[in-house]
Amino acid sequence: MIIAAVLARICRRVILTAGAGLPLLTGGCSDERRDPVIVSVVGDRNDFAKPLIALPDPGAKLFLEATAQGLVAFDARGDILPALAQRWIVEDDGRSYIFRLRRAFWANGARVTAPDVARMLMARIESLRRLDPDGPLDAVQAVVPMTGEVIEIRMAAPRPYVLQMLAQPQMAILSREGGTGPYRRSGRGNALILTPIDRSSGDDAADEPLPPWQLRVLRAERAAMAIIRFRQGDADLVLGGRFTDLPLLVPAGVDRNAVRVDPVRGLLGLAVTGSGTLLDDPAIRAAINMSIDRSRLPEIFPLGGWATSERIMPEALDLGRAPTDPAWAAMPLDQRRQQASASITRWRADNGDIRPLRIALPKGPGATLLFGMVRQDLAAVGMPVARVAIDEDADLRLVDEVAAYDSALWFLGRIGCARKVHCDDAADAQLQAASLASTAAERAARVAEAEALMMAHNGYIPLGAPVRWSLASKRLTGFSLSPRARHPLNHLFRATN
Repeated sequence: MIIAAVLARICRRVILTAGAGLPLLTGGCSDERRDPVIVSVVGDRNDFAKPLIALPDPGAKLFLEATAQGLVAFDARGDILPALAQRWIVEDDGRSYIFRLRRAFWANGARVTAPDVARMLMARIESLRRLDPDGPLDAVQAVVPMTGEVIEIRMAAPRPYVLQMLAQPQMAILSREGGTGPYRRSGRGNALILTPIDRSSGDDAADEPLPPWQLRVLRAERAAMAIIRFRQGDADLVLGGRFTDLPLLVPAGVDRNAVRVDPVRGLLGLAVTGSGTLLDDPAIRAAINMSIDRSRLPEIFPLGGWATSERIMPEALDLGRAPTDPAWAAMPLDQRRQQASASITRWRADNGDIRPLRIALPKGPGATLLFGMVRQDLAAVGMPVARVAIDEDADLRLVDEVAAYDSALWFLGRIGCARKVHCDDAADAQLQAASLASTAAERAARVAEAEALMMAHNGYIPLGAPVRWSLASKRLTGFSLSPRARHPLNHLFRATN
């Protein structure tokens, strides 16, 4: 009822503003083949203002992908494509990546050179390594300009997944004036107009006006607004949908065939970010983890093919064995809760009353439903909880991210000590040892040991795979489901009649 009422209020506003700025682009043309592709991404306009700071918000990712590519990029299928680099080779058994840059220009017309790119890229790598110290960029020694158009990434040791990491939005190459395309931005009312850049000259202001179908109109807005805009036919595509906004779709009356769910890997769960006598107790962390009834989640978020999980990793990937199950995995829920309740009762007898655990969740009806389920489950074992905003201090904090690369190292690193998650020092030591391993077999063994220790530590409470959904119009061509939730705008067009 509440969701339906919110949508009804927003609907009237969207009808009044849906076409803002578009007559200036289309010149009154009614032929859909000549119209721009109109895209709404869930978020707000701050995602466009400072996208690197706003990551991993979907609006920031999409904006960087459209205006500030890295050396390489992902297509919707998850394959690596040339971007700022037109080609590359890998030499010295994976210790040298050599990239030849394509002809590219900054927004002020200056030519992009290898020294520019090398300097920016190395600074970006150093920044990212603070958050992912054991990932594929850990072995980067230097980024060196070899000529005006060629750079080399020198590695101390070979690492898989380097190209996957370089294709991430946070690896975008941009100056203060912006990036190198494939689009240039301009403002128009409440929307951004994205204009394709001529790759041969860097020119986005050709002598002849561009046909409108080459343009993209991009808005970052609340999910409810984006859904209504799409339902009214005033947007061709909605991107960036997450579990938080799923409950809006049914009362909005969106055609089920328009809802597209990406088959992504990643983390959706609660990281233990608090400390103190309560959360430092291993039995209490285990009690929280084992008390949650994940079987209820598909009822709350009915998505075909979506699976819940009690594991950190969804599958083996490069772990070398099946992911570790929690120690309580074979226990029925009633028995798990009896054990959890006994641990909480013991702690209370030794330490006194428990203040409510603060759980940081984003806004949205899906997050409200999730909190209600978690609160009920933990109340059943005597653990009080309270919801706080995502930017407040919290004891448990939602993690909802798509994996950047296909390795156990991403999953373990995202919830490790560097991310200020309640962590196991021995597991962290194993990850560091994996970085120094002299053979692939030793590296895999160290990572496997770290995974088992992290599961036993219960510093992260898995719930399932992240949810990424889109709304795609029938008149749109080039859209496909993406295992990385990436949908490049320059691959999308309106269908011809």
